Amino acid sequence: MAGKRSYDDGCAAAHALDLVGERWALLIVRELVLGPKRFTDLRNGLPGISPNVLTQRLEELERASIVRRRRLPPPAASSVYELTPWGTELEPAIQALGRWAARSPTMPINLPLSVDALILSLRTMFDSGAAAGVAGCVELRLGEERFIATIGDGDLTLVRRDAAAGDRAVDTTLESDTDTFVGVIYAGTRLADAVRSDRLRITGDKALARRFVGLFTLPERAPSENPT
Repeated sequence: MAGKRSYDDGCAAAHALDLVGERWALLIVRELVLGPKRFTDLRNGLPGISPNVLTQRLEELERASIVRRRRLPPPAASSVYELTPWGTELEPAIQALGRWAARSPTMPINLPLSVDALILSLRTMFDSGAAAGVAGCVELRLGEERFIATIGDGDLTLVRRDAAAGDRAVDTTLESDTDTFVGVIYAGTRLADAVRSDRLRITGDKALARRFVGLFTLPERAPSENPT
């Protein structure tokens, strides 16, 4: 890519790193997997990135045909960034990288997750075996964000509500902040305790809610080979 150093290596993996190997590039892609976002939305999802670096990375990803900018019609009259059809093909690569890194002996815990990172992790860590016999439609309300999870036949479809489901009826709704939800899904916080403390609210089928939060399994950590 113009203006960037290249590995000058004919391996396709090296070219992939030329395209998305710069700091923040792949996380920008992660934030766009679930749909288009405005510049300010990307900043909110990646609070550690500066406006200048975000602008630079978006320009690089546009030149690489991974991201494109689209002008919304009135009354919005603003621009959003979205993945190109080819760019959306990165989701399985991000998921595979996430599964691999989740096994790291040095994987940090208690660091914040953006809402989109959390939802993508649910799509990644869904345990189809645990979902046997589970069927229903769950709405997740995480702050201002709304998502629809549909479970059936051992499969999960999890998308933004405004992008996919409109006013579709749901069987149960879970409403919480991101940190609490992460704790319930991955960190061993008991659902009943989160509900009792009013950090998580359930509306509708409580049995389905209990089954739902148990459908996501982190892989076993790899053994540490560090001699110290």
